[in-house]
Amino acid sequence: MEAKKTFFNLPEEKQKRVLETALEEFSEKGYEGASINLIVSKLGIAKGSIYQYFTDKKSLFLFIFDYAVELVRKTLKQVKQETREQPTFERIRRSLLAGVDFIERHPFIYRGYLKMMFEREAPFRQELLQRIRLFSSEYLTSLLMEGREKAEIRKDIDLETMVFLLDAVMDRFLQAYAISYLDSGLNLNRMKRPEIERHVNEIVELMRKGIGK
Repeated sequence: MEAKKTFFNLPEEKQKRVLETALEEFSEKGYEGASINLIVSKLGIAKGSIYQYFTDKKSLFLFIFDYAVELVRKTLKQVKQETREQPTFERIRRSLLAGVDFIERHPFIYRGYLKMMFEREAPFRQELLQRIRLFSSEYLTSLLMEGREKAEIRKDIDLETMVFLLDAVMDRFLQAYAISYLDSGLNLNRMKRPEIERHVNEIVELMRKGIGK
């Protein structure tokens, strides 16, 4: 979903401030509960100004979604490039830790994703969630296929099954890290970095024993 041309005429720093402010509102209150009035109040602009940048609330929401997905895409692309010469399970470990770091840098993006999972009123919710899952699946599929070429990943297990397993485990770990009430006992969001890395290492080791060669 595109913003109006007037939005792109804004200085980059102001564009970012508009998006981050709106993202915070949507992630805290969901699509239905989010208030354009509160967004413009925090920005210190007139309500009419936001409609010079976006057609309506839905177009703002969808643009923010694309903005968030692009940040995730850039993060994982960087991890993939930086680890291309490393063993497959080290690449998976780095990917999971990159997710932890992303939540630290962009907490409202991940909370917004979780909000959308449980809020049925969000526009195009099913399509947007499918886009997220497809992107995650494609990323992990690529890692595992390259791992098979290196003879590091088993070939007797269906690739789609392995991707499903990794995606489910990694997503569940990040949910528990981001939101305390989604943690089933590890208390990840209270841990210091060394403890988090220890749990990541253990999870990746379990994966290696299950699907590694």
